[in-house]
Amino acid sequence: QDRLVQSGGGSVQAGDSLTLSCKASGITFERYYIAWFRQPPGKERAPVALISPSGIDINYADSVKDRFTVSRDNDQYTVRLQMNNLKFEDTAVYYCAANSRYSTMYSAEYEYWGQGTQVTVSS
Repeated sequence: QDRLVQSGGGSVQAGDSLTLSCKASGITFERYYIAWFRQPPGKERAPVALISPSGIDINYADSVKDRFTVSRDNDQYTVRLQMNNLKFEDTAVYYCAANSRYSTMYSAEYEYWGQGTQVTVSS
């Protein structure tokens, strides 16, 4: 059973915007930290953003600060990543992940993963 199902993504031009969504099922969503990670071609997976179960505490990687916004709707079991002013270097497969234990951007601590979605930015 897929616990996290992603939607959104696609191919855009530099400067455009995209929104990724991650919908959870089968978990007590409001207890989970949700993070977004991305894996550029030929590179390792890296953290992008993290949102606490309440949605109050949010962290971003320096490379996306002031351009990306993460939000969650616990009633809808959904987390969104709004990506503005996209750059070529944002090209990657993006993953959402859920962790019930603590606030971390260490991917090995995440229990559930979305299927991944491709974001391609043309310069």
